[in-house]
Amino acid sequence: MSTPDTTPATSSDTTADATLDPTADPTALPDADPVDADAVVEPVDVEASGTDDDTDDEEVDDLLVQEGDVAGDYLERLLDILDVDGDIDLDVEGDRASVAVVGGELKTLIGPDGAVLEALQELTRLAVAQSTGTRSRLMLDIGGFRAKRRADLTALAGQAASRVAASGTAERLAPMNPFERKVVHDVIAAAAGVRSESEGEEPNRRVVVLPGA
Repeated sequence: MSTPDTTPATSSDTTADATLDPTADPTALPDADPVDADAVVEPVDVEASGTDDDTDDEEVDDLLVQEGDVAGDYLERLLDILDVDGDIDLDVEGDRASVAVVGGELKTLIGPDGAVLEALQELTRLAVAQSTGTRSRLMLDIGGFRAKRRADLTALAGQAASRVAASGTAERLAPMNPFERKVVHDVIAAAAGVRSESEGEEPNRRVVVLPGA
């Protein structure tokens, strides 16, 4: 099974995402962002018993597999309606179901800067939630778009982390969607001497890379 992921926000992969906001003051720090939905997942209280832990994990895995199956059926019907050729790959990536549409001519399902892909992901999540009764965080990739975007953002975040660690000066990255910000936050969290926060409102919310505390 494939492992998907990736999507642009408001700019192209080769320009705005690789540059900083030219209008921002590079020395100003963002407002405090103690609870960042992009970077923090609240812990779940579990029983101390190992048996209970195993049972909980199995239930979560079963739910994610069920989400993938529902999403796969929904997308297959959609491809038939649109008369688009494509294969469906199902997987579980971390704590969410992952579905990829591969093969065929899929550009129309991705759209400019992944806009159509984002819309299809939301529709698929709604279909899954209606079937399972549980809010879905399923990730959809089409034609490897998210996978490429993840690789590009990982490189971008690594470069920003190196510059900030060396200069001690904060850098604001271009606006990104939640998926993209999560990728950047994960890279920064693993880097030495830097930390990250998000600032702004959607659709202009962005990651700020700061020197470590």
